[in-house]
Amino acid sequence: MSPNVEKEPGPQGDSPTQAPATPTEPEKKKREYKDFGHEEEKATHAFVDMSTIELKAEDLYDKDKVDLETIVIDDVFTLLQCSDEGLTPAEAARRLELFGPNKLESEEQNALLQFLSFMWNPLSWVMEGAALVAIALSNGEHRAPDWQDFVGIVLLLFVNSTIGFYEERNAGNAVKALMESLAPKAKVKRDGQWSEIESSELVPGDMISFKIGDIVPADCRLTEAINVSIDQAALTGESLPSSKKLGDQCFSGSTCKQGEAEGVVISTGANTFFGRAASLVGQDDDTTGHLQKILAQIGSFCLVSIGIFVIAEILCLYAGFRYSYRRGLDNILVLLIGGIPIAMPTVLSVTLAVGAQQLAKHKAIVTRITAIEELAGVTILCSDKTGTLTTNKLTIDRGTIRTYGPFTPEDVILLAAYASRTENQDAIDTSVVSAIGDPSRARAGIKLLDFKPFNPVDKRTEITYREESSGKLKRVTKGMTGIIIELCTRNKTHEVEDKLEADVEEFASRGLRALAVAFEEVEGDDPEAEGNGFELIGLLAIFDPPREDTKQTIDDAIALGVKVKMVTGDQLAIAKETGRRLGLGDHMYPAKVLKEGPAPGSKHASLDEMIMDADGFAGVFPEHKYEIVKRLQALGHLCAMTGDGANDAPALSRANVGIAVEGATDAARGAADIVLTEPGLSTIVHAIRGSRQIFQRMRNYAIYACAVTIRIVVCFAILAFAYKFDFPPFMILIVALLNDGTIMTLSVDRVLPSMTPDSWDLAEIFAFAIAYGLYLTASTIALVCTILETTFFQDKFGVSLETFPVQANDPQLHMVIYLQVAIISQALIFVTRSHSFFFMERPSVALFVAFCVAQLIASIIAAYGNWGFTDIRAISGGWIGIVWVWNIVWFIPLDWIKFAMKATIIKTLRRRREAAAIKQATSGIPITRTQSRAASIHESLYSNRVSFIKRAARKVGFGGKVTMKPEELQRFSSIQAQRAGATLARNPSRTT
Repeated sequence: MSPNVEKEPGPQGDSPTQAPATPTEPEKKKREYKDFGHEEEKATHAFVDMSTIELKAEDLYDKDKVDLETIVIDDVFTLLQCSDEGLTPAEAARRLELFGPNKLESEEQNALLQFLSFMWNPLSWVMEGAALVAIALSNGEHRAPDWQDFVGIVLLLFVNSTIGFYEERNAGNAVKALMESLAPKAKVKRDGQWSEIESSELVPGDMISFKIGDIVPADCRLTEAINVSIDQAALTGESLPSSKKLGDQCFSGSTCKQGEAEGVVISTGANTFFGRAASLVGQDDDTTGHLQKILAQIGSFCLVSIGIFVIAEILCLYAGFRYSYRRGLDNILVLLIGGIPIAMPTVLSVTLAVGAQQLAKHKAIVTRITAIEELAGVTILCSDKTGTLTTNKLTIDRGTIRTYGPFTPEDVILLAAYASRTENQDAIDTSVVSAIGDPSRARAGIKLLDFKPFNPVDKRTEITYREESSGKLKRVTKGMTGIIIELCTRNKTHEVEDKLEADVEEFASRGLRALAVAFEEVEGDDPEAEGNGFELIGLLAIFDPPREDTKQTIDDAIALGVKVKMVTGDQLAIAKETGRRLGLGDHMYPAKVLKEGPAPGSKHASLDEMIMDADGFAGVFPEHKYEIVKRLQALGHLCAMTGDGANDAPALSRANVGIAVEGATDAARGAADIVLTEPGLSTIVHAIRGSRQIFQRMRNYAIYACAVTIRIVVCFAILAFAYKFDFPPFMILIVALLNDGTIMTLSVDRVLPSMTPDSWDLAEIFAFAIAYGLYLTASTIALVCTILETTFFQDKFGVSLETFPVQANDPQLHMVIYLQVAIISQALIFVTRSHSFFFMERPSVALFVAFCVAQLIASIIAAYGNWGFTDIRAISGGWIGIVWVWNIVWFIPLDWIKFAMKATIIKTLRRRREAAAIKQATSGIPITRTQSRAASIHESLYSNRVSFIKRAARKVGFGGKVTMKPEELQRFSSIQAQRAGATLARNPSRTT
């Protein structure tokens, strides 16, 4: 929210407990204003030989040598070997090399570790175990180790890791490039000339300049200060902006709320107060996200399924059939290799990485890639008002100007423009000056004698000027209504006050800010003299108009099942009016209810119920945002929160998806999961829609992967039990490789976003997977039975196999089964990706082409694959045709199985879930978004895949605060200057 809007609050912000002003109060205020900041301690020098510049830290704490609290700015210049003309470019370059860039070092991820991380999860461990089994445990019975399967498994692992690494690296580079384009700038003086450079290029000794709204780019001591107020709440815990004067220190990351200043840089980068504080309040990055929990549960489902049938095979094949060691091991390898969805981490990573790149094209930079999945499930979006829902450009509503004397509305606007700054303006002054059309009119025909800009104490501006046409001295003031009316003495009657109060209430009810304007004449030529008394002449209506696209965007969000709540620091009446205009509703409450709870006798039984019912909250501070998010999450909602300031960082970190809006500070961007580079809410809604498409792709793959696991382990276990069928493990590897190549294209598949928030209903996913898996198992077993138990194909189509009667382990039968499994398993994806009949939802070109290529390769292998190292033989074209027709016949009913599941089991599961949700809601128990319980033991194994290598790694925790007394801040700044000076003394310039 604009700090300028906060500075001149509207009428509802007037405290009802404010004591009436006494007749002498205006004089008192003027005296206080005029003397503001003039009480200074006597400056001291360092009582040491400054030419040596060999101060030590213990010397700096010795007040007999250096008084840290009052060391004069000249000593700082001497320590840092610089002047107020700035450094030369050559010296700046030397110091940049000496001190390093002015930025916190971001941890660069090691490319090799990132690559290897794709092989570090339980699913990969099973495959790696299978590789060890193939190379180490299979060496026996006078047979060489199973090199082919070992090489194939390792190749499969490397293919998956390479694809995942490439896509994730690409996405990371795209995000890095976009973030660098947002790098903050700094105004610096070099060789006596002011220029704008990137903040990261600043060095100790540089002269910098900043003004209202700017972020202080580095720790500095002020050499010039004009009415400067600095907000350093995010750094020091101070709740109010701190006034600064000449010689004071300002810290990197703090925000200039008022005035303009110049200063000399004393510390940069990690040596700044912000840099040191950031290292103290870091947080461990070994966390388990929502997607990792889901991945753990899906992985556990697959591992348990495989484990059951591996144990069954061990008992049946070895204990029952008395298989030899190697023969039984080959059968177990088939289940391990074919049942593990080895590509799952890679497919999900690629899908998210590609999705992040797609969102970046729409001006939404994803800084935490798994936030995409959580954004798809967001049920409540808490949005800032200013700049997100509105334009953040205050405007004078000319049609509602009120006058209280012999002045026209145009006169009121012109006089208000006189009482505004024409340069270095805040938002209020900008809106007033813009209202007169030509900004030059704000000083035309008058001679400025004295101007008092807005400050948080007086809450008004004032100009004293000489009217050139008459030569008379006049004075105009504008500001907060309660302050201005107390200043007025000439027309301050009950009638005027009643009219003013009515007008103010009307403005507030319409969401308009009130800005009062008063006028007086001054006798004589002394601009400091008292006037003849202020007269209230008018009331200006100021408002921040809604963005043109906001209402439609909110309607779109509601249509997507996302409840939008306005969270604003603005006044309650203004928030309500804005909510009505935007269609949000006007059930809004002041932030104090979060502490006090609902009023006795209100319609809300609890604070949680009130928060859910609310359309928004007004008068909100950062701690309120945090509390709102925390309570909504406790109620079972996935919550997104927007923010722009460093003080929003705690709430952005707490939210499931923190969104830094356009123009946000570095601290807010650092704490957020998504950074917007365009203003407005439409980008957020577009990101929600895009994230739901990405979620659908992941859900489609999850059903497919689980179904294939069931299909492989159940099918080949039954065949082994029934016919002692020994399928070659190498051919399962070929199936897995071809599947992976096709499935990767799901990341760009054409899907429709759901119209309701997405959630991982794992019971549904597993139910579909079991149904599809058992059906595909039946298709394969039916084919084997037909070939082994009958001569149907031989009689009807004149085809034959090597053995007659056909044996269960005929090499050509193995090839027939390979082709049948390869084709119909991949074809399943067209069923899982569609909600209706598979042919009603067109897939992406990439997916369709990849499927066709994979089937062509599978058919060629079947026709020509006479590989001596594995137990297969090529089959005739007749058999290939039979397998294709067989699969087509079995594929068509898959859609009907999907519809039958939806009408029976899935419908029952949803009814139970809805009933449970209603029961929990009525009993006050928080609902749970993820229906299945996470296998918590395994969750951390999937989280942050590189955490096993860097468990001690820390990242900056922007939400934390370091509290420090003002005198300690003084000491800290002096130490910084001394350390920079000592470094320069040890590394003198070669030109001096």
